[in-house]
Amino acid sequence: MAAGEELTLSSHIQHHLTNAKMCTVDGSLAFNKACSEAGFWTWHIDTLAWSIGLGLLFLMLFRSAAKKASTGVPGKFQCFIEMIIEFVAANVKDTYHGKSKLIAPLALTIFVWVFLMNLMDLVPVDFLPAFAGWVGATFFGMDSHDVYMKIVPTTDINMTAALAIGVFLLMIGYSIRIKGVLGFVKELTLHPFSTKIVPLQIVLIPFNLLLELIALVAKPFSLALRLFGNLYAGEMIFILIGAIGLLQLPLHFVWAVFHILVIVLQAFVFMMLTIVYLSMASSDNH
Repeated sequence: MAAGEELTLSSHIQHHLTNAKMCTVDGSLAFNKACSEAGFWTWHIDTLAWSIGLGLLFLMLFRSAAKKASTGVPGKFQCFIEMIIEFVAANVKDTYHGKSKLIAPLALTIFVWVFLMNLMDLVPVDFLPAFAGWVGATFFGMDSHDVYMKIVPTTDINMTAALAIGVFLLMIGYSIRIKGVLGFVKELTLHPFSTKIVPLQIVLIPFNLLLELIALVAKPFSLALRLFGNLYAGEMIFILIGAIGLLQLPLHFVWAVFHILVIVLQAFVFMMLTIVYLSMASSDNH
């Protein structure tokens, strides 16, 4: 929002939904509005900073718990960490039917990391963006309205899509590892319609390939859009509540209590779908 522009509900919402951007324009670094024509290579630096920071926080917390773990009576923090690990391990054991040392650590990482990113939605929506605006105005001479800060990485489709693409690549890798390249190609071309009549089988290959590719590509799309959609909708409600000023705190608390369920559930769903998809990719039933 430009300096002197009248603050409206629409501009308030737009400001909170805009990422802090960095790009290269004519060989030099540019930020925010200057990146509108930069195209694909635009970095959402707030999404990157918060997601990487929360990932490091996850590693630090679990490393600290591992270093302090003892065979005696565990402390409260150790008990909490062990409960999370046992919860994830039980779900992996019940859902993943192959053999892999990667799945359980991957599931734990996804669950905790996505949960921490979702958890940022509970921070009052104006608090950190207003602080970022103050820092920009005080130390860099910027108009505070031109400073953007989205602190919930999972409300950025780029973040959820990146997570989903990572899972998709693992699905392809596990399929090829278990079935081989030829087995993976057969899975895409000889199912779901199969026959022992070779000429008819050849005719059915394009239809099988179309259906299987749609089913395969739909998986990362569903992962990315489900997480993004639920968190984006929750963030929109927080932004609308924040538009009423100081009176937002009671309403913020009420919505936050309900939204905690969404935060945990979406982290759990993303983890479970990842395990299910990798289990399907690892099965050699065809």
